[in-house]
Amino acid sequence: MYFHNMQIVLQEVPGHISICFSISGCTMHCEGCHSPFLWKQKNGQKLTLDIFTSILNQYKGFSDCALFMGGEWHPEELITYLKLAKKKGYKTCLYSGEDHIDPNILAQLDWVKTGKWIAKRGGLDALTTNQKFIEVKSNTILNHLFIKNP
Repeated sequence: MYFHNMQIVLQEVPGHISICFSISGCTMHCEGCHSPFLWKQKNGQKLTLDIFTSILNQYKGFSDCALFMGGEWHPEELITYLKLAKKKGYKTCLYSGEDHIDPNILAQLDWVKTGKWIAKRGGLDALTTNQKFIEVKSNTILNHLFIKNP
């Protein structure tokens, strides 16, 4: 599993500061995608357990969530990283373009964003979106957290 970059993000998981890993190899190829460079397999750097652990340790106390932008196409590796993040006290989230996520991945997540990007429908901040931001444990859709003026 390769990641193109790692960022600290503030809006993707409302109320949480997240370490965001953008995973390469997306097969969705959504029209209007803001990150088409993530379509290419092995774009970026190999995400190893040492690199992942080092990043989690570096941001412990500052960040409280490990967020993956994609990676569900590498289920075993993704599950390994999610379990490690949870073991280190992090919440976990996956942003996916898929509508259905492997139950083994879901079991390791606190939140999941599902749904392909459709430009005319908008993202999580649009009332017309097809995407869903879900708290996994309760299966509650939390899209309202992204709407600025409902």
